[in-house]
Amino acid sequence: MARNRNKLQRSVRSDPVELAAKYLGEPSLRFCGGREHVSQVHGIASFGPHSLDAGRHPNHVRVGLIGSGKSIASARSWLRSCADGVKGEDDLPDFPGYRADRGFFSELVFDDDLVETLTTHEIADATSPRLRKDRFENVVKLIGDKTRLLSQRDSPPTYLVLAIPDDLLGDFRAIDFVDPELGAVHRDLRRALKAELMRYRIPTQILLQRVAEALPGAKDVDHKSRYAWNFFTGMYFKAGGVPWSPCNLEPGTCFVGVSFYRPLGSGSNRIRTSVAQAFDEHGDGIVLRGQDFAWDEDKFGKSPHLDRDSASALINMVLDRYTAEMKQAPKRVVIHKTSRFWNDEREGFQEALRSVRHIDLLAVTPTSDIRLLRAGQYPPLRSTRFRLGDISYLYTTGFLSPLKAYPHGHVPSPLQIADHVGDTDLDQLLWELLVLSKMNWNSAGFAGLMPITIRFSRLVGDIMREIPQEREPEPQFRYYI
Repeated sequence: MARNRNKLQRSVRSDPVELAAKYLGEPSLRFCGGREHVSQVHGIASFGPHSLDAGRHPNHVRVGLIGSGKSIASARSWLRSCADGVKGEDDLPDFPGYRADRGFFSELVFDDDLVETLTTHEIADATSPRLRKDRFENVVKLIGDKTRLLSQRDSPPTYLVLAIPDDLLGDFRAIDFVDPELGAVHRDLRRALKAELMRYRIPTQILLQRVAEALPGAKDVDHKSRYAWNFFTGMYFKAGGVPWSPCNLEPGTCFVGVSFYRPLGSGSNRIRTSVAQAFDEHGDGIVLRGQDFAWDEDKFGKSPHLDRDSASALINMVLDRYTAEMKQAPKRVVIHKTSRFWNDEREGFQEALRSVRHIDLLAVTPTSDIRLLRAGQYPPLRSTRFRLGDISYLYTTGFLSPLKAYPHGHVPSPLQIADHVGDTDLDQLLWELLVLSKMNWNSAGFAGLMPITIRFSRLVGDIMREIPQEREPEPQFRYYI
């Protein structure tokens, strides 16, 4: 018996695995006057948005409104009340307002000529068909027609608030149906509206009626200051401003997020390639749609990969667009995706990047299989990089040491570095991930789990599936968020 037990112990014994951890620090962001802060809300509240004295500052925003008579009145009242400023809560500073002399230092302009009402008769007609998918299409078309009318005004709005009545939004927030040709189809109203309305080149934002009409202390909506911070940060960007910019990203670097999406319906084995979101060192981005290709899940698995020619064509498209926008070729290109680079895919990327001096291909994926446990009541620090054997991980969420706060309310999971091929030290690449996790201009939240390259490429893909293949999508990111 003892001999058998010793044999079992020898069979399960393994070599020790080395664990090493390092804190990379919290990247700062740049605001008005070149002043820096680690926090978006503290930076704007203290210094003002980055573009206030750096060009691209919108002095005023002409606000268009679409909704029912009641939802429009509620939205306008909410916007005006927030523009004066909103008292904060325990873990969030006051929202400083959206006025010419405070906050974002910009003014809201309302005009009855910039309002289109969804009348009772129009809503009844749009929602009268028997099939829910037809009613969904009618609602998208109705709001699209109203947007077209606003876009044809002599002085159209620069920003459009969709104050869709709660009952209408609730009925059509998302629908599922089976199409004889497409198979099972899932459609989302927000995505469908973004895809439809971008053709009129007016950035949009949905303002929920229940948010606009919420009483103080309401439990079914975010605190008003939190909602205001997110809403008006997005408005400032969509109106042409830059709320904040990253610090110390290497000049001439183009960051590219690559993801994949399927067209509407389950009946096709086609994948539309690779929405790529290319960023420069200032955080500016453009949206690109690559070629579509066939993908056999049964044969190759659920995670799509590009062949050599498609990978090369995609990156050549990115380089051409970057050069056209920046008036020079990039000195360095970093490609982010969430799955390992297959050989053909990697070779195609490298072939297209032969003219670029420094390149990096980096794959990161969230994982809950491995977590650090920290002594005390707080989770691991955001910006902690650790290595277990040969595998590296990074916490992009976690306890915020500079603010002594933990805003997430859940146990954080790290990103696993699934693959890396290239020229840059891994710590530098991970630090750049931390910077890019703070570059969501549609929110004043501190940081997201994923870098904005990957996060936005996925978000864009969700909307791209609603854009017909024959229609060229708008390249500016503000139409997608």
